[in-house]
Amino acid sequence: MNQSLRENVDFNFEAFLNKNFKILLGIAILLNATALFTGVFVGDSALYADVSKYIVQKNDWLNLYAYGSDWLDKPHFPFWVAALSFKVFGVNAFAYKLTAIVFWLIGMLYTFKLSNLIYNKTVAQITVLIYAIALHGVIANFDVRAEPYLTALIIGALYYIYKLTDGNNWKYYCLAALFIGCALMTKGLFVLISIGGGLVIYWIIAKDWKQFINPKWYLLLLLSFIVILPELYALYTQFDLHPEKLVFGRHNVSGLRFFFWDSQFGRFFNTGPIKGSGDKTFFLHTTLWAFLPWSVLFVFSLFRRNKIANPKRWIIAGSALLTFILFSLSKFQLPHYIIILFPHFSMFTAAYFYSLKDKKSFKSFAITQQVIFYIAIAMVILLAYITGLDTAFVISLALAAFIISLFLFRRKQNGEKIFFYSYAFAIVLYLFMNLCFYPFLLNYQGGSSAAKYTNEIQSTIKLGMSGYSVSATTFRFNSDKPVTYLADINQVNRFLQVPHSAVFIEQSNLDSLKMMNKNVEVLQEFDDFHVTQLTLKFLQQSTRKSAVGKTYLVVLKK
Repeated sequence: MNQSLRENVDFNFEAFLNKNFKILLGIAILLNATALFTGVFVGDSALYADVSKYIVQKNDWLNLYAYGSDWLDKPHFPFWVAALSFKVFGVNAFAYKLTAIVFWLIGMLYTFKLSNLIYNKTVAQITVLIYAIALHGVIANFDVRAEPYLTALIIGALYYIYKLTDGNNWKYYCLAALFIGCALMTKGLFVLISIGGGLVIYWIIAKDWKQFINPKWYLLLLLSFIVILPELYALYTQFDLHPEKLVFGRHNVSGLRFFFWDSQFGRFFNTGPIKGSGDKTFFLHTTLWAFLPWSVLFVFSLFRRNKIANPKRWIIAGSALLTFILFSLSKFQLPHYIIILFPHFSMFTAAYFYSLKDKKSFKSFAITQQVIFYIAIAMVILLAYITGLDTAFVISLALAAFIISLFLFRRKQNGEKIFFYSYAFAIVLYLFMNLCFYPFLLNYQGGSSAAKYTNEIQSTIKLGMSGYSVSATTFRFNSDKPVTYLADINQVNRFLQVPHSAVFIEQSNLDSLKMMNKNVEVLQEFDDFHVTQLTLKFLQQSTRKSAVGKTYLVVLKK
């Protein structure tokens, strides 16, 4: 629906956006882009980056490897994209994160286009401004996993499916199939529920029963499965043709079965090789912090009566509802999963925001956003203080933003204040996170520090790494030199016999190695902490030393 929803008596959205939309969007893009110029976090981010590095090093685009062995966990698409970026820009954190930013921008474009189709241009602009600074979306552009890719692919697919509901166009068929296929090659079959579930709900509400047997939807599904043939071929050649390979502790593992069942239904029902534990309320409270600074507006948007006559909104609303229920019922839950629904949440919030009519509502939400902003300032100051960062600079920045907000915006319209305080929240918090706090955390990644050290020493050194530790992946990814994976202590001991060799190792393995070989000595030690699993003991400068472990580069005595 492209006509105006109503004339607002308190705030002219159109006039405000004509003046400020590009400025605010530019600020949001720059804030997210600050993630490009720092390292990769330990955990999944470093692991996925390292898997992509294997593709480039081996020039093998069919097989996925991690820790020196065949790896079966995620489909290929994100790793192919990251590997292409490595081919162009070299193997580094910038190249790895750049692809996430590009897909985030693609997702933002299709979020705008779809919102414009359902509502109007003004709501679409508000939607984009909301989506661009949602907290966990910004975090995801720093700590890159599969979600930036998946979010863009799902919302792109929904856009072209929406277009197909108005008629047949081969361009829309092909583009919808491309987005659906790439989404399947990013996260697996359950993506079809996020993409197609809302369409089914729309048919039911519209009582358009003939669509269930309409050949065009089955054609779209067929085209989508044609797109994923490279994925199926890669899985078949790596695993199904090699039953002798040991995967998940057993032989005769089928890559195709894993793709179609174990990786999706196995996780949902907790019967697959990768298990978790679920809490049905997990994503309710996760959304409240992950969608900041817009959480309060979003919650209110869910309880408003939707006056938009266009029933096709259910293509989006149904998609969000089914996906959220699916996530909540799943036994495998992680906070970053919710990111794929941020375009949907942004549309609901924008439509509600635009529909506000009375000055009292505008004033209430302006105060709410103001409080959220001040809380962010307090959190930044507190975190800078307890971690021992350059608190003088951070406190000055926060207080300056506080004073400016009081003096410049005390007489502005409440609608402007909602945008201003939300973006002030983003500026203060995200600059602090990406430029101050996250770089501080990276100093405590033993693997990253060890790789930096070895990159600066003689080029003839031969490097190995021991065990399946999370630190090991950051070491291998950040190392400019080849790194040999050593599965056990015996392999470590044999590797060290090679002249000019050194091994990256954790404390527990080092103790075992020293019992085996008295000639082992530490070349260099590094502070190490799993920085994506923060604790108060680590954050507090006074207790950090007791929380931080050690990793080492070891050699044999000469």
